[in-house]
Amino acid sequence: MDVKALVSQMTLEEKAGLCSGLDFWHTKPVERLGVPSVMVSDGPHGLRKQDSAADHLGVNESIKAVCMPAACATAASFDRALIGKMGETIGDSCQHEQLGVVLGPAVNIKRSPLCGRNFEYFSEDPYLAGEMSAAYINGVQSKNVGTSIKHFAANNQEHRRMSSSSNVDERTLREIYFPAFEISVRKAQPWTVMCSYNRINGVYASENPWLLTDVLRKDWGFEGYVMSDWGAVSNRAAGVAAGLELEMPGSNGINDRKIIAAVKAGELDEKVLDVACERMLNITYRYLDNAKPETPWDMEADHLLSAQIAGECMVLLKNEGVLPLNKEDAVAFIGEFAAKPRFQGGGSSHINCFKTTSAVEAAQGLPVTYAQGYSVADDAATDEMIAEAVKAARAAKVAVVFAGLPDAYESEGYDRAHMKMPACQNKLIEAVAEANPNTVVVLYNGSPVEMPWLGKVKAVLEAYLGGQAVGIATVNVLYGDVNPSGHLAETFPVKLSDNPSYIFYGGEGNEAPYPEGIFVGYRYYDKKEMEVLFPFGHGLSYTTFAYSNLRLSADKITDQETVTATVTVTNTGDRAGKTVVQLYVGDRESTVLRPVRELKGFEKVELQPGESKDVTFTLDKRSFAYWNTQLHDWHVETGEFTVEVGQSSRQIEVSGVVTVESTVELPRHYTVDSIFMDVMADPKAAKAVGPVLAAIQEAFTPDEDTGEASQEAVSDEMGMAMMQYMPLRGLLSFVPDKVTDDTMAELLKTLNS
Repeated sequence: MDVKALVSQMTLEEKAGLCSGLDFWHTKPVERLGVPSVMVSDGPHGLRKQDSAADHLGVNESIKAVCMPAACATAASFDRALIGKMGETIGDSCQHEQLGVVLGPAVNIKRSPLCGRNFEYFSEDPYLAGEMSAAYINGVQSKNVGTSIKHFAANNQEHRRMSSSSNVDERTLREIYFPAFEISVRKAQPWTVMCSYNRINGVYASENPWLLTDVLRKDWGFEGYVMSDWGAVSNRAAGVAAGLELEMPGSNGINDRKIIAAVKAGELDEKVLDVACERMLNITYRYLDNAKPETPWDMEADHLLSAQIAGECMVLLKNEGVLPLNKEDAVAFIGEFAAKPRFQGGGSSHINCFKTTSAVEAAQGLPVTYAQGYSVADDAATDEMIAEAVKAARAAKVAVVFAGLPDAYESEGYDRAHMKMPACQNKLIEAVAEANPNTVVVLYNGSPVEMPWLGKVKAVLEAYLGGQAVGIATVNVLYGDVNPSGHLAETFPVKLSDNPSYIFYGGEGNEAPYPEGIFVGYRYYDKKEMEVLFPFGHGLSYTTFAYSNLRLSADKITDQETVTATVTVTNTGDRAGKTVVQLYVGDRESTVLRPVRELKGFEKVELQPGESKDVTFTLDKRSFAYWNTQLHDWHVETGEFTVEVGQSSRQIEVSGVVTVESTVELPRHYTVDSIFMDVMADPKAAKAVGPVLAAIQEAFTPDEDTGEASQEAVSDEMGMAMMQYMPLRGLLSFVPDKVTDDTMAELLKTLNS
């Protein structure tokens, strides 16, 4: 299809109409020219296709579909191939249902455990979020169905999400909140990008030319179209000019008329509107030319796949020998979630599942008893419920309590008020643990929770929101048919107030500051050397692994070269299992504030008992760089970097050192207020200022015949230390016989040349 020729035949009114939705889920057709409407649909982990009574909050019913594990779970798999397979499956279901774009993945960073939508997001780490996102996008789009990566950008709270301004500095945006989008664009080219509701430093994302054009298109090379989140448009004409092609849903023609008026008034160049239409049509026909509505959709097979995926995502947080369970032993399943699991979040991603399987159902045929323990609807555990649970626990060899967060605790549209589980569930766990020393807790939740009972139970299995077949996966993992291999994609702090954003999260009014900067998640906890409940990357197995023999391909490189790191991983246990090999890089001595370590590589490896494998990572400039706001680019400082490989950010097994030499010289501008410390750190500047250095050192060094008290007051070391912080203008005061206004001007000229 020659879209340029097609756009050239459109009237101004038709162009404006093409850039807004027909209704909640369809693009607007241009019937005169035969341009059809295309349907888009939520959601990231399954289809929420609505044929009628449409909405964007999950209020009204959608078609029956399959709910796969949510992103909070799939990120914990650290398995690109697994989430790619999930994407392919969702792509097939989209083809079957004639959907051109599925709205997802959601890659916003988990800045705080309180964000009500954390269950839809991958991680607190931008590299992990980006890699998992790119794998999902490639999976879906391999089926010639588009994705819409969201929510671009800095959408990290639900509180006042449609009016709040995320006030974030440039470096933090580039290092924390942008990379997941950047990696996805560079590695997978999502067909569309969905802009967020919020403002960024005062400007709405939907009309931010720096965000939508300078960064997204010019810096990263995005080729598709940008759509708004539902109702995110403030100034439609400004949005078109900034790079927002599609407004969703439609505004009943109101904003179409505003676009037309802006073009006629000369406020919006019609050529910009032409480009927007071309971008829209390129994606529309990419789907239409490859549509395959005859694609089969085997929901039963997808249900089993959902169980397989969920099993790979579950994180064994603690295990004191009680797991895996023996299929011959009497076991008590306690807690309403055992019979009615919570497996997805509320809001626009909520799937109308064609079936669900609970743990109680999956355990049929095994010597398992069930006690309700608590009521989710009433958020309570009566004395009778507790008594029944305790009785069941005492009669069993192992008691498994199914707990977590009810729907009301976390959802799109509002944030959590705290990090606690329901009091009734904590009370139940305490009572069961007292009745049976072999107590296991299974958690169904979308984000971290406090665990006041942790020291009283033998094991904790974090199942997250594992999709409609979560019961099958849970039983498979509990009984060892699946060896747990998930690792945390987020830190579990001991308490909410430990989180770096705690004081400022939510902001005041419509202003939401991000003063913690780049120190989000483990970057903060590790720098602070703070105790955490469970660290980023943590995850146990029913076997054990040893890491050895880290080899770096070079001990010194330039920032234009790469270095490979190879480590040997061995299964030292007695059963097959998978481990997530995590590689972190840290700058050993930097002139800017940097984390202790940052994730720069990961691979999931399956090993038989006694088997060893080599795992190799390639590190490039970005692996060592930080965002330099002077250059407005990535920059590596010359120096030594640690390369660490381990099983979590707190469990480093092997490490090495590589020296990286920068090929970029930072521009410097010295003034009379520049201090000697900064001048002397620059070799060229230090050479230029050398002739006057001895004089200033002499001025700060006590004479030998000075009294003892004076020499104690200002030692040589103290004098030199004080001199470091003195500005160059101090030369005029301390050595006026050697430096005048003229010589100072000449010195600055030399320094800045």
